[in-house]
Amino acid sequence: MSGRFQVEAVLFDLDGTLLDTVNDLGETANRMLADLSRPQRTLDEIRNFVGKGIPNLVRRCMTEGSEASEGEIEDAVQRFRQHYAEVNGSRSRVYPGVVEALDAMAARDLRLACVTNKAEAFTLPLIERMGIAKYFSVVVSGDTLPVKKPDPAVIRHACERLGTPAERSLMIGDSANDALAARGAGVPVLLVTYGYSEGVAVDTIECDGLLSNALEALDYIAAPPR
Repeated sequence: MSGRFQVEAVLFDLDGTLLDTVNDLGETANRMLADLSRPQRTLDEIRNFVGKGIPNLVRRCMTEGSEASEGEIEDAVQRFRQHYAEVNGSRSRVYPGVVEALDAMAARDLRLACVTNKAEAFTLPLIERMGIAKYFSVVVSGDTLPVKKPDPAVIRHACERLGTPAERSLMIGDSANDALAARGAGVPVLLVTYGYSEGVAVDTIECDGLLSNALEALDYIAAPPR
């Protein structure tokens, strides 16, 4: 499926797309739960809770199969942030094919952005620690705007900062959050099959293509005109 989209920029989700961060998130969540004398969560549970930012992850850890007041959830979020500042990046890994894909896109002079629901205080140190910060001229985090994915405003904001029209941009993510945000902004979207899709089968999410490896994204990008 070569040369499907004429694009000048590629926007990437972070957790579950570029990086496998579930071990860090699981360790952090269970430290938080231990502080509060709550039952521990399995890694599979944590994987299904990832996608809409830390407050949502914490809320699900605290309330699925249990009960928690808003005050308890607020306290838990603060504890999570404290632990995550220590854990962030220690057990994460770059998915196979990601660095090669980023190198190939940079060689084609494509503008690259990272668009994540993770707060900036954790996003920037993480991508630096994992050695991929150098690829992104724009990073839009979960607290850059008052809204997060699936709100299309974050995708529009990234395109504006890149100086690229939405129709000349491409989003690569792993969940309905990414697909809905991109669709709402008029940006084509590819989804990886190896990420975190909040327990939803990724092949049931409307998108423009599925990737088993980030390198496959290159097959959807048209060669620049000579």
